Amino acid sequence: MAEVASQELLLAAAFVSDAQYNRNIPFKTSPEAVRLYYLYNRWFMRTATYFFIFLNLSLAVFEEPAVYPLPFLATSLVEVLCLLVFFGRLMHFAKITHRNVFWKDTKNICIMVAILLSLTDLAIYGALRIYNIKSVRWSRIVRPIFLINFAESRQIRRAFRSIRNTLPEITYVFLLFMFSLLMFSLMALKLFGERNLQTAEGLPYFRDYLEIVFDLYVLVTTANSPDVMMPAFDFSSWYALFFIAFVIVNTYIFMSLFLAVVYNNYKKHLKNEIRTLAYMKRRKMIEAFNLLKEEEGTQFVVREAMWKQLVKLVAPDISNSHRELLLRISDDEQKGFIDKKSFLQLADLLNIQVITLKIRSHPLGQWMPRVYRSAVSQFLRSVVRHRGFVWTYDVIILINAVFIALDEESPYISYAEWVFLALYIIEILLKVYTYEPRLLIFQKTNLFLFSATKYNSQRILDIVFILRVLRLIRIVDSIQRFRVIMNTLINIVPTMLTFGGLTLVVYCIFAIIGMELFHGKIQFFPPNSNAPYALECGNPALKDSLFARGKYCKNNFNNFASSFIVLMELTVPAKLYFIAFHIVMVIIIVNIFVSFILEAFFVEYSLEKSEVETAIEQKIQELGMGVQEEALQDEQLLDNMESPDNDLEGEGGTKAQPKGLVFKIASKRYRTVDALLQRMFEAEIPLEDEGPSFEEILNLSPATAVPGDLTSERAV
Repeated sequence: MAEVASQELLLAAAFVSDAQYNRNIPFKTSPEAVRLYYLYNRWFMRTATYFFIFLNLSLAVFEEPAVYPLPFLATSLVEVLCLLVFFGRLMHFAKITHRNVFWKDTKNICIMVAILLSLTDLAIYGALRIYNIKSVRWSRIVRPIFLINFAESRQIRRAFRSIRNTLPEITYVFLLFMFSLLMFSLMALKLFGERNLQTAEGLPYFRDYLEIVFDLYVLVTTANSPDVMMPAFDFSSWYALFFIAFVIVNTYIFMSLFLAVVYNNYKKHLKNEIRTLAYMKRRKMIEAFNLLKEEEGTQFVVREAMWKQLVKLVAPDISNSHRELLLRISDDEQKGFIDKKSFLQLADLLNIQVITLKIRSHPLGQWMPRVYRSAVSQFLRSVVRHRGFVWTYDVIILINAVFIALDEESPYISYAEWVFLALYIIEILLKVYTYEPRLLIFQKTNLFLFSATKYNSQRILDIVFILRVLRLIRIVDSIQRFRVIMNTLINIVPTMLTFGGLTLVVYCIFAIIGMELFHGKIQFFPPNSNAPYALECGNPALKDSLFARGKYCKNNFNNFASSFIVLMELTVPAKLYFIAFHIVMVIIIVNIFVSFILEAFFVEYSLEKSEVETAIEQKIQELGMGVQEEALQDEQLLDNMESPDNDLEGEGGTKAQPKGLVFKIASKRYRTVDALLQRMFEAEIPLEDEGPSFEEILNLSPATAVPGDLTSERAV
């Protein structure tokens, strides 16, 4: 019986952990599968997977054509090792999921096909290499598949789903855009083709229709503006109207239409994604509750002892005091059990970052208590704690910033810098005297800088002033409208990693294709080189070209690093390749990223305007409690509420308090926009609504009815 209860507890902990981290893996519920599932989700397993994924991608730097050449045997052995790790990870995943689920999952099939293709290509390439037959490593293009399709990369897959869902709608706008481009190109041919105009290089101007189409397409990116217009503009100023009309229609209107279409589809499918996450999270928490529930009167509950064991399994790293705080929030009336409503909030509760601060008495309060607790000392410390003290030094920093911008050669400016330094030292000493001695670390750092022999006094001043001026960010953050923007920037940081991975995938694919197509077509030669065709970048076809005369020879596809740089610059000489990359990267991916920023800003603005906070966060802020260290023996939380009358400053404060702990919310800012949207959606789901089953959740479509509208307009 005890073993069965232990297995149910382990399974319930797996459900709660999945709900906490929004994992949607449909794992088996047998004891062996659950233990393997725990191992699968361990941090070192995920870290190892990502390490070998990026190691596999980085092989392009060492393979021919290489930035840093390594023997073929070395790179092939590393690739085989990576493929074995991927296969092992895939087999581990197969062990924890049902067979029919595993084989229906497209990403598993993609991984297996990619492994098979890579091994096949490696064997063929190695065999041909033995006979000195040159061949192409075509399988390198499938390496990004591993970054996309492993279970850990669900955010990147989600971004790709956004692209896939956007393509049908964006195709119609793109066809209209191409129609407009072709029409303007035809007009340009008729307007300028018979004028015998020439470019600055002496080449015919706008006489070939396909060349005109490409030049005008580049003009949409503004990369060749105003160069493409100047021959016509020099001939007649009225011809500028043609290019102005083209830029307005195609650059401003059509590019904005692309963004509008992408944003509209992004919001629609984001709503479905968030709905799926919210329902899955609710379903997993309900499954965990059903495993642990006991009957208490007319309701089912989870006993306090069972709840504590569950939290220890789900979050083993949190302290006893932190766990007692969570229990106090879940069992507010201290009944000895947690009801269903409070239990369903456990995943959110664990996701809130709580800082535990130990209350220490100030050393001066022990060494010279009479002096430290005197009326003068208390007055001095109250001045340092007052907001006016902070504002005063903010003004000093602003003045200091003005002086930094002035001429340092003036002796008065140099003297003023030492005055500011003295004021900063006084501030540090006053804060060390008032607050905990941990600020001494900063003081010791400054002393170390002063004692460093390799820096002169002026360099030390520069370092100190730069660090102090950074405090101006806090002044900006204190203004509400600026805070909205700052919060938006903070919220998009996690998604920057997702779109960074997405961008890496696209760049890798295009870089590998570019290397295979254009390797050796362009060569870079040092200045004063006597090599044949050095002035033509090693290619006679580039003689007298703007590319060669502009000394762009280093922009080539001769290795992986150079390919990345060329793609970043968008200086691709091949026209179709350039257009394909621009469509994928700029029109689609960048617009999806901009769509996310727009949604993040709207949500953050709504949050600031309506002061949206979850009930859990409000509860922790209300409690804001200090915990007696001595009382933790019985794991009971004492009612030491933090308040103006009980500020928990320890012996160094104006009121002596016992040694203990203080709990603080790390930040009121939501870590991701998705988390906020998910909470907004969960608020619409009634407690008694257990939602659809696991299978139904995974098959939800955008047309499925939902309880309310999950968009930012709802909060506005």
